[in-house]
Amino acid sequence: MPIVRDFLPSDSAPVNALALRAFEQFADSYHDWPEFRAKIENMSALADVGEIIVAEAEGQIVGAVAYIGPSVPKAEFFRPEWPIMRMLVVATDFRGRGIGRALVQECLRRAKRDGASVFALHTSQLMQVALPMYQRMGFKWVSGTPAIHGVEYGVYVKKLDG
Repeated sequence: MPIVRDFLPSDSAPVNALALRAFEQFADSYHDWPEFRAKIENMSALADVGEIIVAEAEGQIVGAVAYIGPSVPKAEFFRPEWPIMRMLVVATDFRGRGIGRALVQECLRRAKRDGASVFALHTSQLMQVALPMYQRMGFKWVSGTPAIHGVEYGVYVKKLDG
């Protein structure tokens, strides 16, 4: 099992490269891949608005996610009091080992730490591994969102136990 830890500034380049590798498989689905790619390959910038969590295995970063706390500015389709996660990414050759689930669980732990009763994320049907995992973890669809570069997304929430 990987080590799940807080992001360090020295993790910026590997996290950005990992995010790009994780999303490249979807390049043909986004209308303006070059513009979307510029956002993806700058995942480390999310450290300015939230807490990036990384998973490390075999001496490398193999997963990452950004936790954005309650009352931190976020997209208008999220309620302001909801903590959210953004850009869950796992290295292709490390998928299926529980890394994504461990990162989501760490986000849920932080949401409880912050006193939240609901945790949210947005994802797409395109994410054929992540979406079923979120659903197995108890996330339920609540609304659609504006398309992101031509890809439909939805908001999913999970109620947190006290």
